Amino acid sequence: MRLDKWLKVSRLIRRRTVANEVCDAGRVSVNGRTAKPGAVLKEGDVVAIQFGAGPTTARVLSVRENVRKGQAAEMYEIVEESAGAREVRSAGE
Repeated sequence: MRLDKWLKVSRLIRRRTVANEVCDAGRVSVNGRTAKPGAVLKEGDVVAIQFGAGPTTARVLSVRENVRKGQAAEMYEIVEESAGAREVRSAGE
């Protein structure tokens, strides 16, 4: 699955266009390499996102095309997260 779509489906980023912009700005890396929006993700990959509130690193657990809102959090496991990013993410839930 494309990185931008996975970010949107997993709800780490709410809109696919925003996911594209973040990737194009060089703020997303997959397995330690800066990634473009079309990068192909697979289970086990580690995605690091530089949010305004701080960095978040997540491990890809699932790559599914369609998930319900309650199942989105099952698509990834947070490996590392700054306190600011945690506050922003919990406020959106």
